[in-house]
Amino acid sequence: MAHHHSLLSPSLPTTPTAAHSHIHTSPSSSSSTPAMASVALGGAAATSSRCLLPSARASLSLSRSSPSSLKCRGLGSSPLISHLFLSRKASPMACSSSRGFAAAPKCAASDPEQLKLAKEDIKELLKTKFCHPILVRLGWHDSGTYNKNIEEWPQRGGANGSLRFEIELKHAANAGLVNALKLIQPIKDKYSGVTYADLFQLASASAVEDAGGPKIPMKYGRVDVSAPEQCPEEGRLPDAGPSSPADHLREVFYRMGLNDKEIVALSGAHTLGRSRPERSGWGKPETKYTKDGPGAPGGQSWTAQWLKFDNSYFKDIKEKRDEDLLVLPTDAALFEDPSFKVFAEKYAEDQEAFFKDYAEAHAKLSNLGAKFDPPEGIVIDDGAQPVPEKFVAAKYSSGKVVNMELSTPCSFGQ
Repeated sequence: MAHHHSLLSPSLPTTPTAAHSHIHTSPSSSSSTPAMASVALGGAAATSSRCLLPSARASLSLSRSSPSSLKCRGLGSSPLISHLFLSRKASPMACSSSRGFAAAPKCAASDPEQLKLAKEDIKELLKTKFCHPILVRLGWHDSGTYNKNIEEWPQRGGANGSLRFEIELKHAANAGLVNALKLIQPIKDKYSGVTYADLFQLASASAVEDAGGPKIPMKYGRVDVSAPEQCPEEGRLPDAGPSSPADHLREVFYRMGLNDKEIVALSGAHTLGRSRPERSGWGKPETKYTKDGPGAPGGQSWTAQWLKFDNSYFKDIKEKRDEDLLVLPTDAALFEDPSFKVFAEKYAEDQEAFFKDYAEAHAKLSNLGAKFDPPEGIVIDDGAQPVPEKFVAAKYSSGKVVNMELSTPCSFGQ
């Protein structure tokens, strides 16, 4: 979602210095993104585990340690069977058979145990790189291309891992996200039984939770697209400074099937991250809140503690009017539009209500457009439940909409 931290061009900072526009804003001008060989890997064969075809089972029996279970790995990881698939197009799935070779394998897009391990590695990454904002943005921008009016997958867009391909990374709204890919590619390489689509959403939800936000009721099992030809066209993510901000937000988010409450709740993810004018055309080069980092110093944040997830975003827009804090036209619209204002006022006063609504909206966003295998999805957190006056934006923010991105402390210099 280009807007709220993700969709709205969120403010997820990228670790070494990635720009961030959660799904919130989608920049209106293109910028070049470094080509990334490891991301291109993301292509067809590079990724998740593959299901073994019946013809391959016999060969594998020699290496099986237990007749009761079978885990299948990616093609490239098993010399014993790779030759069997040279002429086949395997689907990216992790498979297991609980009854040995006599039974058809039970397949899933991602392996539950590898998902759990990947989550732990993401937590370690967050501790060292402070890249919460850009990881939130990564998940939002993969799912935020969803169009509810298109039924076919993957033409409908959404959370399908397409953002790993260079053609989509080069969309103006995704400026800087190549840095997020660089951060999590080692985790993807380590856990081949996890799809990119799941890894992006796992990283996004984990970043919110690690920053002090609510527990998000996530499910996994998203299937990856296999080729860059399956990427959505550019222009599905929101802009930061449209002529009619409220109308623009509704146009973009209603297309995804989201409502006014969800638009405002997701916008609250701008409590994380900062914007750099040299990349996005918005904000100040540095403020008292960003001059010392963490990560590469500089940029302008929406909140004073821009790596802490709370309801400060709403409070600061409504009350503080601190010139060192960023307010985009789409942020100001939340307190200017009558319908949005009801929710924005509520969240400014009640963080528990904000957390509850945010967790539900984030989970919904993360599922948009996804094709799940198994259809009901995979839950890796047992019992996970969600924890639960007008002003002119120009007074606080300057710059034209060139490319709204959130720069993260963990962003790589660009």
